[in-house]
Amino acid sequence: MKRLTVKWFAAYRDATGVTEESVETAAATTADLFAEMTERHPALGGYRRALVAINNEMKDWAAGIGDGDEVLFFPPVAGG
Repeated sequence: MKRLTVKWFAAYRDATGVTEESVETAAATTADLFAEMTERHPALGGYRRALVAINNEMKDWAAGIGDGDEVLFFPPVAGG
């Protein structure tokens, strides 16, 4: 098991009701973690796209996570 800090931004913060949480997980990747967090926060189920960063570095959904990591989830941003 790993202990992580998960931070939520924008619509994800609204869906979870928290800005940050400490979690204990066996998730191996960011995709696994998001799936696990969707079980914890069912309102996330409507969101299928998210950007993710680990320790403030942009990553993809296959990125591995380790003990002590800080994982950030935030919605894609459209600009113009």
